[in-house]
Amino acid sequence: MTLAELESRFGDPWDPANPLGNHAVLAADERSEMFGDGERMLDDFGLNAEFVPVARGGRMTGLDRLIRVMRAVFRRDPCLGLGYGASSFIASVNVWAGGDGAQQRRLSELLLGGERVASVYHELDHGNDFARVDFRADPGRPGELLLTGRKEVITNARRCSAMVVFSRTSDAPGGRSHTQLFVEKAALPDGALRYLPRFPSSGMRGVQLGGIELDRCPVDAGVAIGPVGSAMETALRSFQLTRTGLPAMVLGVLDTGLRAALRFGDDRRLRGRAIGTMPVVRTVLAESFLDLLIADCLATTVARAVHLLPEDTNAYASAVKYMVSGRAARAMARLGELLGAQSYLRTGEYGIFQKLQRDLAPAGFGHAARVACLSTVLPQLPRLARRSWASAQEPPPGLYDLAAGLPPLPFDRLRIASAEDPLAAQLLGAAAALPAGSAVLRDLVRTFTGALDEMRAEAIALRPADLAIGGDPRALDLAARYAVALSASTCLNLWLAEQRRPGTFLADPVWVTAALTRLAGELDGVHRSLPPALAAPIYAELAGRYATGRAFDLSNGMLPDSPRSRN
Repeated sequence: MTLAELESRFGDPWDPANPLGNHAVLAADERSEMFGDGERMLDDFGLNAEFVPVARGGRMTGLDRLIRVMRAVFRRDPCLGLGYGASSFIASVNVWAGGDGAQQRRLSELLLGGERVASVYHELDHGNDFARVDFRADPGRPGELLLTGRKEVITNARRCSAMVVFSRTSDAPGGRSHTQLFVEKAALPDGALRYLPRFPSSGMRGVQLGGIELDRCPVDAGVAIGPVGSAMETALRSFQLTRTGLPAMVLGVLDTGLRAALRFGDDRRLRGRAIGTMPVVRTVLAESFLDLLIADCLATTVARAVHLLPEDTNAYASAVKYMVSGRAARAMARLGELLGAQSYLRTGEYGIFQKLQRDLAPAGFGHAARVACLSTVLPQLPRLARRSWASAQEPPPGLYDLAAGLPPLPFDRLRIASAEDPLAAQLLGAAAALPAGSAVLRDLVRTFTGALDEMRAEAIALRPADLAIGGDPRALDLAARYAVALSASTCLNLWLAEQRRPGTFLADPVWVTAALTRLAGELDGVHRSLPPALAAPIYAELAGRYATGRAFDLSNGMLPDSPRSRN
């Protein structure tokens, strides 16, 4: 099964006669239901096989490929993306990262059989603070655990066949007090599992959010994923896939948002001309397109780094979650301003926009808030600054070559903290490797290398109290600027790698100059609109892709939807 086949099965979303198009998606959303016809198509496509490594009989060859496949789902219906697919992905990576052979074989059987697996982490009393989770797994009879407690806000609590449950197994303080459990519902005694009422939500209305409650429910002690007390370590390793993967998948929402804005710009006229011809509108569209490309550069690079630099991706994954989800939300908000009243109408040709914007907020929030991701990055910065921010590095082969194959995901090599920071060092390497050309681009690159040098001094000077929860909030600003610098490094290095394919858009210095211009404003908090010399060619690329039915992300792939299909 290929991505092109998945897109073909979805068909043209703008065709009102398409049973899998926007009209049908909106109807399901109005009923607060999962999109049934879409789920049946994904059953037939075998989407779950994308979450199973090839070695276990699935189609998971690379995190970057999985992102592209799931992006196609999210751009049609984020409820399908999360409720059908990503929720099982979030749960399953914990088993791939920490489970034994028998657990991995059983998980493969369930997923390849079309079943759902739920990630059962959250308790409303503790939010993202998993170290305070109260749900218990206490010793019972020999070889038995007794499960007691409640979990809330679980995706597919009722619809899943198995659960990955984050449970307390010790009252001792510290990071060794919890264990993850791989629990199949069919193995529980009749009546032991009680469901809590479904949570209604304004976004992701079709996703089934509920909870469970158990009281001294016996399960086999063999359900433990890894050694007792290893839950936090397994979670921190698996987060490197989910914090990278989920925000990158959700960029499909921005693709559709851009298409809606372009269609609207063609349709609506002001003083006798289409509003899409106005320079201010084209600048907003160009900048939103550029936001998608910047986000995709960071996310795709980190997705490939999980394969090639697995010891170093912990901080990168949290940077992706912070940067990509925030950038997508801001871009959609700006596009909503262009659509005006059409951006909140729930019916009609543009009704899909308000659904996507509502769905984007919880999809971007996911299982960790953006500020929590900065708090994960911050304590690592002093060590990374000392080790990596003063010496240039060249990228490993294939990191920025989007067509190059990747080795299997090395779950066993993922670490709970980054060892080195090659992406930041590659910014310095790229600066040294710049070909002769634009003085503007060289000045922008010097801006970022200078900023990295300043951040290095700041990071090394941080006090232990600054790195802890409740420390100086200005320290989090350093983590945010660091994420901006990582984005600049990935854009610049991808552009350099594309020089082997001259004549392509990604090999053109215009887009990388525009990207670094936009990112430079984020270093000092000053929004810089693209000058016409940059906005015009960026818009021209966007308009060309739109007219020919091509994706707006780095892939530039063919899509079944086209502006020519409008009524």
